[in-house]
This record gives sequence, C-alpha cells and structure tokens, in this order.
Amino acid sequence: MTLDSYAAAVDGLDPDPGEVETAELLVTDDVLVKAFVLGPNAAVDPHEHADATNVFHVLEGEPTVVRDGEEAALAAPAVVPNERGAVHGARNDTDERVVLTASIAPLP
Repeated sequence: MTLDSYAAAVDGLDPDPGEVETAELLVTDDVLVKAFVLGPNAAVDPHEHADATNVFHVLEGEPTVVRDGEEAALAAPAVVPNERGAVHGARNDTDERVVLTASIAPLP
C-alpha cells in the first residue's frame, strides 16, 4: 500500500502533441486535486472559478502559466495560487510533456 496517489495516476499518461490528459488524484467534499498532463503545444484554456481558489503545482516540465492577462514561463517545481475569480490557464510551448496539478477548494 502507498500513501501517494500521484505516480500511479500520471505514469501512464502520454498525450499527443496538442492534447491534454487528466486524472483525478483526490476528490472529497472539500477539495479536488486533478493532474493535467500537457503534450507539446497543448493548453488548459483560461477559465475561472468564481467561488473557489485554484492552486497550480508544476511538477514536471516548463509550462507558461497565464493569470489575469499576465504570463510567466515556469520550471518545476513551482506553485501558482489563483484566487477566486482569477482567470487562469497554462500551456506547453516545449517539446516535452508538462505535468501540473490543480487543487480547487472549496468545492461548490
């Protein structure tokens, strides 16, 4: 038995260029933690959560993170808080896969 839900969830994910694959790592009444694996030239389109805080944890690669019109190229490891109502997303401008998790709390 392992306490880690990350490795088993993302090891088999290998998206094609332009594609994003996801896996839910944790779902409770209070929080959702979801992994996003971005292939080359793939993106999680900018969106918002009006009633929840979303935190990106960059675990692999070098994504470009977008928040409220600002962009920053980051390298793993990195943590990006997205406050309630902030328009946020991420894209992979590299030739390698990018893995980030998004934690959302509280759940609506």
